[in-house]
Amino acid sequence: MKYQWDFPAVWNHFDMLVVGLVGTVKLAAVSIVLGVIVGFVVALMRLSHRRMLRAPATAFVEFYRNTPPLVHFFWFFYALPIMVGVSFEPFTAAVLALSTQSGAFYAEVFRGGIVSIEGGQWEGAKALGMSYREVMRRVILPQALRRMVAPFVDRSFELTKTTALASSLAYAELLYQAMQVNSITFRPMEVYTTIALMYFIVLFAASNLMRLVEYRLARAG
Repeated sequence: MKYQWDFPAVWNHFDMLVVGLVGTVKLAAVSIVLGVIVGFVVALMRLSHRRMLRAPATAFVEFYRNTPPLVHFFWFFYALPIMVGVSFEPFTAAVLALSTQSGAFYAEVFRGGIVSIEGGQWEGAKALGMSYREVMRRVILPQALRRMVAPFVDRSFELTKTTALASSLAYAELLYQAMQVNSITFRPMEVYTTIALMYFIVLFAASNLMRLVEYRLARAG
C-alpha cells in the first residue's frame, strides 16, 4: 500500500519544533563557549613541561575520547547529584556533559594548532626578550588560530548534532520536541523528516558562513 504523506499534520504543531530548535541552538552555543574555555586550559596543561599538569590533562582527554557521550549525559544528570547532594536541571546536566566532552576534543585542536608552528618562531621570539605569555599571544596563537578554524568548525558541528542526546534527559531540544509532536500526530515519517531538514538547513547555513570566514582568513594570511 502506498504511503500517504501528511505534512500539514506536522506543520500544525510547527511552533513546538521551533521551540526545540531554539533549545538546541541555546544548548550548543553555551556548550561551545564553555568547551572552548575548557579546551584551551587543557591544551596548555598538556603542553606544559610539568608532569603534575600534563598527566591529568592527558587523562582527561583520553577519558572523553574513549567513552560514549550518552554515558556523560546520564552521569551528570543522575550520578553527580548523588555525589554533591544537589540536583541539576536537564539543561545544566546537558551543558556539563557537552562542554567537558567537547573541551577534550577542542584541547586537541588547540594543541595541534600550537605545535604545528615551527620551533624557530618560538626561539626567535624568545631571543627578542618575549615572555612565554607574550610569545603565545603575539606570535603563536595568531598563526595557530588560522589553522584551527576547519577542525574547530567540524568539532562544533559534531557537538551541535550531539545535543540530540539531551532528549534522553527530557530537555526540550529539537529531537525531544519532535517526539512530543509525534505522540500527538502519529506521523513519524513526516515529523522526523521535518527535523532532519531543520538540522540540515541550520548546519548547512553555518557551514557556508564558516567557509566564508576561512576564505577571508586565508586571504588575510
